[in-house]
Amino acid sequence: MDEKIKKEDLELVKDFKNGSEEAFNQLISRYASKMFQTAYGLIGSREDAEEVVQDAFVRIYKHLDQFRGDSSFSTWVYRIVVNLSRNKYQWNRRRGSDLTFSISGDYRDDDDGRKEDFNLPDTKLGPLRILEEADEQKRIIQIMDSLPDKLREVLLLRHIKELSYEEIASLLDCNLGTVKSRIARAREAMIELMKKEKAA
Repeated sequence: MDEKIKKEDLELVKDFKNGSEEAFNQLISRYASKMFQTAYGLIGSREDAEEVVQDAFVRIYKHLDQFRGDSSFSTWVYRIVVNLSRNKYQWNRRRGSDLTFSISGDYRDDDDGRKEDFNLPDTKLGPLRILEEADEQKRIIQIMDSLPDKLREVLLLRHIKELSYEEIASLLDCNLGTVKSRIARAREAMIELMKKEKAA
């Protein structure tokens, strides 16, 4: 992140701690859109993502005086959103909600150059083809949803949010090697599950 933005964030946090409500509003307006995108990418429901962001606003407001600046403000905010999204996702899963994800059409393995295409619906296609593509998307969603939470999460952060390995490590509070390992395992698991399903 731009050092200038980091500095501005810290100044706004300081102003808020000194009683400026406007400083809080500026911080929220700066990150609200990205907070929503993160929540939506992890949960797959616009309504639930909006709820998570609202909960995050409240939590940030209540605990901003505890922010010490050990990490950037944006990382602190996204960590709150990720944790709340995890909780919401688990709650939805326990209730058996119909979860959906916005999945990027391109799958790339940055380390060895392999590529796997996930074919998703194209609204320019005819009705029959759209139904076929929708079935494919549903299949991918179900496979992704069957992954262990830690693998599903890093896959979404990497390929939906397009975060760097370093950003994911910071968000999830784990080391870089762990992130790379989880992403590799998630990719391999997805490919194997898709192959098994095709062979069945």
